[in-house]
Amino acid sequence: MASYDSDKVAHIHEELHSHLPSEPALRVKALESLLVERGLLKTDAVDKWLDNFAEKIGPKNGARVIAKSWIDPEFESTLRHDAMQAFSALGALGLAKGGHYWLKAVFNSDTVHNLVVCTLCSCYPVALIGMSPLWYKSNEYRARAVRDPRGVLEEFGVKLNEHVEVRVWDSTSERRYIVVPQRPAGTEGWSEDQLAGLVTRNSMIGTHRDLRQGDGVA
Repeated sequence: MASYDSDKVAHIHEELHSHLPSEPALRVKALESLLVERGLLKTDAVDKWLDNFAEKIGPKNGARVIAKSWIDPEFESTLRHDAMQAFSALGALGLAKGGHYWLKAVFNSDTVHNLVVCTLCSCYPVALIGMSPLWYKSNEYRARAVRDPRGVLEEFGVKLNEHVEVRVWDSTSERRYIVVPQRPAGTEGWSEDQLAGLVTRNSMIGTHRDLRQGDGVA
Protein backbone atom coordinates (compact mmCIF):
# COMPACT_ATOMS: atom_id res chain seq x y z
CA MET A 1 0.00 0.00 0.00
CA ALA A 2 1.39 3.41 -0.99
CA SER A 3 2.24 5.78 1.82
CA TYR A 4 0.40 9.08 2.15
CA ASP A 5 2.55 12.15 2.71
CA SER A 6 0.20 14.98 3.66
CA ASP A 7 2.93 17.64 3.38
CA LYS A 8 3.85 16.48 -0.12
CA VAL A 9 0.21 16.44 -1.25
CA ALA A 10 -0.31 19.93 0.21
CA HIS A 11 2.76 21.18 -1.65
CA ILE A 12 1.53 19.70 -4.96
CA HIS A 13 -1.90 21.26 -4.41
CA GLU A 14 -0.31 24.64 -3.72
CA GLU A 15 1.87 24.38 -6.82
CA LEU A 16 -1.07 23.52 -9.06
CA HIS A 17 -3.18 26.39 -7.81
CA SER A 18 -0.32 28.89 -7.93
CA HIS A 19 -0.38 28.65 -11.73
CA LEU A 20 -4.11 29.30 -12.06
CA PRO A 21 -5.30 32.80 -13.04
CA SER A 22 -6.82 34.91 -10.31
CA GLU A 23 -10.61 34.92 -9.87
CA PRO A 24 -11.01 38.42 -11.42
CA ALA A 25 -8.92 37.30 -14.40
CA LEU A 26 -11.14 34.24 -14.89
CA ARG A 27 -14.27 36.42 -14.74
CA VAL A 28 -12.86 38.83 -17.33
CA LYS A 29 -11.95 35.92 -19.61
CA ALA A 30 -15.45 34.45 -19.27
CA LEU A 31 -17.02 37.81 -20.17
CA GLU A 32 -14.66 38.22 -23.11
CA SER A 33 -15.54 34.72 -24.38
CA LEU A 34 -19.27 35.49 -24.14
CA LEU A 35 -18.91 38.75 -26.10
CA VAL A 36 -16.86 36.97 -28.78
CA GLU A 37 -19.41 34.16 -28.98
CA ARG A 38 -22.22 36.68 -29.57
CA GLY A 39 -20.24 38.50 -32.23
CA LEU A 40 -19.91 41.71 -30.21
CA LEU A 41 -16.15 41.50 -29.93
CA LYS A 42 -13.38 40.18 -32.15
CA THR A 43 -11.19 37.46 -30.68
CA ASP A 44 -8.07 39.63 -30.62
CA ALA A 45 -9.70 42.97 -29.77
CA VAL A 46 -8.90 42.95 -26.05
CA ASP A 47 -5.30 41.86 -26.58
CA LYS A 48 -4.77 44.60 -29.17
CA TRP A 49 -6.29 47.23 -26.87
CA LEU A 50 -4.13 46.13 -23.96
CA ASP A 51 -1.00 46.09 -26.12
CA ASN A 52 -1.78 49.55 -27.44
CA PHE A 53 -2.40 50.94 -23.96
CA ALA A 54 0.72 49.29 -22.57
CA GLU A 55 3.03 50.29 -25.42
CA LYS A 56 1.60 53.55 -26.76
CA ILE A 57 -1.06 55.36 -24.71
CA GLY A 58 0.07 54.77 -21.13
CA PRO A 59 3.75 55.70 -21.47
CA LYS A 60 3.06 59.11 -23.05
CA ASN A 61 3.23 60.95 -19.73
CA GLY A 62 6.74 59.75 -19.09
CA ALA A 63 7.79 60.39 -22.69
CA ARG A 64 6.57 64.00 -22.50
CA VAL A 65 8.52 64.68 -19.33
CA ILE A 66 11.69 63.08 -20.66
CA ALA A 67 11.49 65.00 -23.94
CA LYS A 68 11.09 68.28 -22.07
CA SER A 69 14.10 67.47 -19.90
CA TRP A 70 16.19 66.98 -23.06
CA ILE A 71 15.50 70.51 -24.33
CA ASP A 72 14.99 72.48 -21.10
CA PRO A 73 17.99 72.46 -18.70
CA GLU A 74 15.99 74.08 -15.91
CA PHE A 75 13.28 71.43 -16.19
CA GLU A 76 15.94 68.70 -16.26
CA SER A 77 17.31 70.02 -13.00
CA THR A 78 13.83 69.88 -11.47
CA LEU A 79 13.39 66.32 -12.69
CA ARG A 80 16.70 65.28 -11.15
CA HIS A 81 15.95 66.81 -7.76
CA ASP A 82 12.15 66.46 -7.49
CA ALA A 83 10.59 64.16 -10.09
CA MET A 84 7.09 64.51 -8.60
CA GLN A 85 7.23 68.26 -9.08
CA ALA A 86 8.39 67.82 -12.68
CA PHE A 87 5.56 65.45 -13.58
CA SER A 88 3.02 67.59 -11.78
CA ALA A 89 4.20 70.69 -13.65
CA LEU A 90 3.08 69.04 -16.91
CA GLY A 91 -0.21 67.86 -15.41
CA ALA A 92 0.67 64.20 -15.84
CA LEU A 93 -2.64 62.58 -14.85
CA GLY A 94 -2.95 64.69 -11.73
CA LEU A 95 0.14 63.10 -10.25
CA ALA A 96 0.38 65.70 -7.49
CA LYS A 97 -2.95 64.51 -6.10
CA GLY A 98 -2.92 60.85 -7.06
CA GLY A 99 0.66 59.75 -6.50
CA HIS A 100 0.88 58.13 -3.07
CA TYR A 101 4.56 57.35 -3.41
CA TRP A 102 7.94 59.03 -3.67
CA LEU A 103 9.31 59.16 -7.22
CA LYS A 104 12.93 59.40 -8.33
CA ALA A 105 14.19 59.90 -11.89
CA VAL A 106 17.50 58.16 -12.60
CA PHE A 107 19.50 59.29 -15.61
CA ASN A 108 21.45 57.13 -18.04
CA SER A 109 24.81 58.38 -19.27
CA ASP A 110 27.78 57.16 -21.27
CA THR A 111 29.11 55.45 -18.14
CA VAL A 112 25.91 54.54 -16.24
CA HIS A 113 22.88 52.44 -17.16
CA ASN A 114 19.90 52.19 -14.81
CA LEU A 115 17.50 49.27 -14.43
CA VAL A 116 14.27 49.24 -12.40
CA VAL A 117 12.80 46.18 -10.69
CA CYS A 118 10.46 45.41 -7.82
CA THR A 119 11.82 42.36 -6.02
CA LEU A 120 8.91 42.07 -3.56
CA CYS A 121 5.99 42.23 -5.99
CA SER A 122 5.58 44.46 -9.05
CA CYS A 123 5.36 48.07 -7.83
CA TYR A 124 5.40 50.33 -10.86
CA PRO A 125 4.30 53.91 -11.74
CA VAL A 126 1.41 52.98 -14.03
CA ALA A 127 0.17 56.57 -14.45
CA LEU A 128 3.58 57.61 -15.74
CA ILE A 129 4.78 54.81 -17.99
CA GLY A 130 1.71 52.71 -18.71
CA MET A 131 0.78 49.17 -17.73
CA SER A 132 3.59 46.99 -16.46
CA PRO A 133 4.56 44.22 -18.89
CA LEU A 134 4.13 40.58 -17.86
CA TRP A 135 7.88 40.00 -17.73
CA TYR A 136 8.27 42.80 -15.17
CA LYS A 137 5.96 40.89 -12.82
CA SER A 138 7.64 37.52 -13.35
CA ASN A 139 9.64 35.86 -10.58
CA GLU A 140 12.52 35.29 -12.99
CA TYR A 141 12.95 38.96 -13.87
CA ARG A 142 12.54 40.09 -10.26
CA ALA A 143 15.24 37.70 -9.08
CA ARG A 144 17.70 37.89 -11.96
CA ALA A 145 17.58 41.66 -12.39
CA VAL A 146 19.33 41.91 -9.04
CA ARG A 147 21.66 38.91 -9.34
CA ASP A 148 22.60 39.19 -13.01
CA PRO A 149 21.46 42.55 -14.43
CA ARG A 150 23.89 42.44 -17.36
CA GLY A 151 22.63 39.01 -18.35
CA VAL A 152 19.02 40.21 -18.21
CA LEU A 153 19.86 43.30 -20.27
CA GLU A 154 21.58 41.20 -22.92
CA GLU A 155 18.40 39.14 -23.29
CA PHE A 156 16.61 42.41 -24.09
CA GLY A 157 19.28 43.25 -26.66
CA VAL A 158 21.14 45.74 -24.45
CA LYS A 159 24.84 44.93 -24.62
CA LEU A 160 26.96 47.21 -22.49
CA ASN A 161 30.68 47.85 -22.55
CA GLU A 162 32.61 46.88 -19.43
CA HIS A 163 33.14 50.52 -18.49
CA VAL A 164 29.38 51.11 -18.19
CA GLU A 165 28.15 50.71 -14.61
CA VAL A 166 24.74 49.07 -14.12
CA ARG A 167 22.68 50.47 -11.26
CA VAL A 168 19.62 48.47 -10.17
CA TRP A 169 16.80 50.33 -8.41
CA ASP A 170 14.36 48.30 -6.31
CA SER A 171 10.86 49.80 -6.23
CA THR A 172 8.45 49.54 -3.31
CA SER A 173 4.89 50.68 -2.64
CA GLU A 174 6.31 53.92 -1.20
CA ARG A 175 9.19 54.42 -3.62
CA ARG A 176 9.11 54.28 -7.44
CA TYR A 177 11.67 54.99 -10.14
CA ILE A 178 11.71 56.04 -13.78
CA VAL A 179 14.75 55.81 -16.04
CA VAL A 180 15.59 58.85 -18.16
CA PRO A 181 17.34 57.56 -21.31
CA GLN A 182 19.99 59.56 -23.13
CA ARG A 183 18.89 61.84 -25.92
CA PRO A 184 19.84 60.21 -29.24
CA ALA A 185 22.47 61.92 -31.37
CA GLY A 186 21.26 63.69 -34.48
CA THR A 187 18.08 65.05 -32.90
CA GLU A 188 19.23 68.65 -32.60
CA GLY A 189 16.42 71.02 -33.57
CA TRP A 190 13.71 68.40 -33.03
CA SER A 191 10.47 69.51 -31.40
CA GLU A 192 9.37 68.23 -28.01
CA ASP A 193 6.69 66.07 -29.66
CA GLN A 194 9.22 64.54 -32.03
CA LEU A 195 11.56 63.74 -29.17
CA ALA A 196 8.75 62.24 -27.09
CA GLY A 197 8.07 59.92 -30.00
CA LEU A 198 11.48 58.32 -29.49
CA VAL A 199 10.89 57.29 -25.89
CA THR A 200 9.75 53.72 -25.25
CA ARG A 201 8.14 52.19 -22.20
CA ASN A 202 11.04 49.75 -21.83
CA SER A 203 13.56 52.59 -21.94
CA MET A 204 11.82 54.09 -18.89
CA ILE A 205 12.26 50.76 -17.08
CA GLY A 206 15.81 50.32 -18.32
CA THR A 207 15.52 47.30 -20.62
CA HIS A 208 16.01 49.46 -23.73
CA ARG A 209 18.97 51.82 -24.11
CA ASP A 210 19.60 53.08 -27.65
CA LEU A 211 16.51 54.96 -28.83
CA ARG A 212 15.69 55.06 -32.53
CA GLN A 213 12.99 56.68 -34.60
CA GLY A 214 9.95 54.44 -34.94
CA ASP A 215 10.39 52.66 -31.60
CA GLY A 216 8.65 55.22 -29.38
CA VAL A 217 5.19 55.71 -27.95
CA ALA A 218 3.90 58.69 -29.95
